[in-house]
Amino acid sequence: MRKKTTLKNLIISFMCIALIYNVVNQQLTMRRIKSQYKEKQTELNSLKMKNDKLNEEVKASQTNPSYMEKLARERLGYVKPGEESVVDTPSKAENNK
Repeated sequence: MRKKTTLKNLIISFMCIALIYNVVNQQLTMRRIKSQYKEKQTELNSLKMKNDKLNEEVKASQTNPSYMEKLARERLGYVKPGEESVVDTPSKAENNK
């Protein structure tokens, strides 16, 4: 009779330990998933803002010819006939900093 009670207590103890292990493991997994979710949500918000900015730039380039000229001058270095391009090079004093 004593052996059955000891075996029964051993089985119950093992099941309790297994249950506690599973609960703790699930909590750690949920915490990690929540952290990843927050990171992805922040990244998504950043990408949405960047996308909105790019959409505005596309709309401006389609509707405003002076905007296209500005982009060509800034990014591609285009100049109108008769104009000269001026390039600012850093001085030696600025390079030594």
